[in-house]
Amino acid sequence: MAKSQKSSSNVAARNRKARHNYFIESTLEAGLVLFGTEVKSLRNGRSSIEESYATEQEGELYLVNSYIPSYDAGADLQHEPRRPRKILLHKKEMNRLVDNVSREGMAIVPLSLYFNSRGIAKVELGLAKGKRKYEKRASLKEREWKRTQNRLLRGKI
Repeated sequence: MAKSQKSSSNVAARNRKARHNYFIESTLEAGLVLFGTEVKSLRNGRSSIEESYATEQEGELYLVNSYIPSYDAGADLQHEPRRPRKILLHKKEMNRLVDNVSREGMAIVPLSLYFNSRGIAKVELGLAKGKRKYEKRASLKEREWKRTQNRLLRGKI
């Protein structure tokens, strides 16, 4: 799915720190196995994927440590807020991600959790390599310099 098709109203959760803490090598869209109360709670928009990551367990990929709060009107049919959620991917895609993680020391990080045009919950995963402290400072300086450059160019024109 192209990034231009995702509107901000459909985004349930965004991992804002992911691009600061990691170099994102590639991105991938995947489905999630969710309960009904989880979907309704996601639509309320109070969920968080800041501290979550994807890991392989028993030949499947799971989203671990993501927070989807309990749905208020769900009565006794509630879900566990921090349970591991199964990620739906094709076998080739999953094998490629798991191979990169095990061989190159990379991580699978969720970048955003959103609803597509058909109303289905999707997660955008990023194959990421961790940044060191000095790399974070360098990228911050570069971003500020580009912002200053743009301001200067706008002022001259």
